[in-house]
Amino acid sequence: MTLREVKPGETIKVVKLNGEGAVKRRIMDMGITKGVEIFVRKVAPLGDPVEITVRGYELSVRKADAELIDVEK
Repeated sequence: MTLREVKPGETIKVVKLNGEGAVKRRIMDMGITKGVEIFVRKVAPLGDPVEITVRGYELSVRKADAELIDVEK
């Protein structure tokens, strides 16, 4: 399951980050690392972006980036 598939209002845990080089580094720089809990606040009507709360702050993540983040409930 990826972050892209999570419904608003759910809290999930990051299992793995996919992607290469700069893309993976950017995701990690946002505070999204293995083991961190993420609360999905909202998903835009067309699915892009996804608004999340991670490490106490709000963040919007592009659909393409959300698909690179494997999560579990």
